Amino acid sequence: MENQTIYQKPVTLKNILKFALPTIVMTVFMSFYTMVDGLFVANLINMNALSAINLTAPLIQLVTAISTMLATGGSAVIMKKMGEQRIKEANEDFTFLILINVLTGLIMCGLGYALMDNIFASMALSSETESYCIDYLSRYLLFTVPILLMNNFTLYMIASEKATLSLFCSVAGGVLNIILDYVFIAVFAAGIGGAAIATGIGYSVTAVVGLIVFSQKKNLLHFQKPVVRLKVLANAATNGCSEMATALVTSIITMIFNWSMLHYVGEDGVAAVTIIMYVLMFASSLYTGYIYGIAPMISFYYGEKNHAKLRRLIAASLKIITLISFVMTILSFSLTKLLVAIFASPENPVYALAVNGNRICTIALLFIGFNIFASGTFTALSNGIISAILAFSRSFVFMLITMLILPIIWGINGIWLATPVAELMALMLSATMFIKYGKYYFYDNNTQNGLAAKKFGSKI
Repeated sequence: MENQTIYQKPVTLKNILKFALPTIVMTVFMSFYTMVDGLFVANLINMNALSAINLTAPLIQLVTAISTMLATGGSAVIMKKMGEQRIKEANEDFTFLILINVLTGLIMCGLGYALMDNIFASMALSSETESYCIDYLSRYLLFTVPILLMNNFTLYMIASEKATLSLFCSVAGGVLNIILDYVFIAVFAAGIGGAAIATGIGYSVTAVVGLIVFSQKKNLLHFQKPVVRLKVLANAATNGCSEMATALVTSIITMIFNWSMLHYVGEDGVAAVTIIMYVLMFASSLYTGYIYGIAPMISFYYGEKNHAKLRRLIAASLKIITLISFVMTILSFSLTKLLVAIFASPENPVYALAVNGNRICTIALLFIGFNIFASGTFTALSNGIISAILAFSRSFVFMLITMLILPIIWGINGIWLATPVAELMALMLSATMFIKYGKYYFYDNNTQNGLAAKKFGSKI
């Protein structure tokens, strides 16, 4: 029994959390990377530098979007083949997709350097803020390939039942980032560029460890002579297109937020948005970590056609997300002043803006988890189209609608309301799709329950 993999064990709350918890902690810790940069920059440099981190975020998201697509979509494709016992083929595909990511990183790095000066010049920023943007992004881009490898190896370590190692890498990288942030900014006076270098080095820890781990043949997933299968690349892209769409449209929406704040308030407004995004990013990392943790299980059970286990996993997950949603909403609302004070003193005009904005945006935490889970579940079930529809509608269509309409009615408060209203609209769509496809994927408790239990009961 001890030699059983997680995929062979019964689907219980204990086993689910044992598998997913390291990933949750890992993604939460990874969310600290950018937050730590913001914390040191806000306190050791100034608020314009903090605004610059937010202004560079859309470009960074664009750089990593394709890698995110191949990592999430590729994991679903590969673990489905593992469930079908096509192990050699799965490892060939794994190696092929990693090489594609390296090539992608080199291309995106070159494009970033070629375009960033013109992009920031077009934003009509103050000369100080524009200089901060260029300093930060130019250093960050140096680590493009390690960062893309980190994105991939994080998910593949989880799929290989090495979530604890992935967690260790994230914690080690995060601690290193914190130390180097202080050293580069406070000791060597490297400014905002030093913060970017610290982040890049922290991310590189997972990339280096992943190269070592996946070079060992004893691992469930390991490097093997790759076979170029364009169909695999297409399937990975299709399955992961929702995650890429999320990254792309998130960058667009972030730009719209920034432009709106520059219009209504100025660069202080961008700093306030940055602080609130940190709070939402931290909460969202819990949900993202959970779905990343159980996605290989969903893909494996789907490939194995073990509908009973899949059904139990989905039902338990919905209960877990409900609990997390209520807890995070209460904590975020009650701790708003404390959270904002970490980045801005009460005397700073950014403080009042961020406190008011966070209290309104906190409402979105009731809905975000379910939307992330729904999109991630369809990705794991190799239904990238539905996942993309959910992600694109949530991150772009609904956000664009609310960002265009609500500020006209309520001004700055309308900007803050845009996120919770958009998430509520997305929740309605997610629930509709989840219910509609429950019978098709056999995770609906009312669908062929007896047949599935009878056919797969011996495996539960």
